Amino acid sequence: MTPTTPFATFEALDIRIGTVVAVEPFPQARKPAIKLTIDFGAELGVKRSSAQITVHYTPETLVGRQVAAVVNFAPRQIGSFMSEVLTLGFPDANGAVVLFAPDQPVANGARLF
Repeated sequence: MTPTTPFATFEALDIRIGTVVAVEPFPQARKPAIKLTIDFGAELGVKRSSAQITVHYTPETLVGRQVAAVVNFAPRQIGSFMSEVLTLGFPDANGAVVLFAPDQPVANGARLF
């Protein structure tokens, strides 16, 4: 467990739900990854993310899926790709990423609280 932190630290993170609208392979990535295009609704629009999720997910299974992401980190250059949001997940028993998402549909752009 990490050290305790003020609640304000959590409040500083902007974690939103979006729907994956497009997916591309990312063979140039150092670690196997997929490029995601995610619709976060009218307020935030469409953002892109590189996600190391190739163990449990294929491009065909991702389009239309809702995912959670941190949307207020600075964009990060990953090779030739600019990742605008950090898609969230948890490690499975072998360390592969399992995406974090709501168990029922919610509006794109909804904020985690």
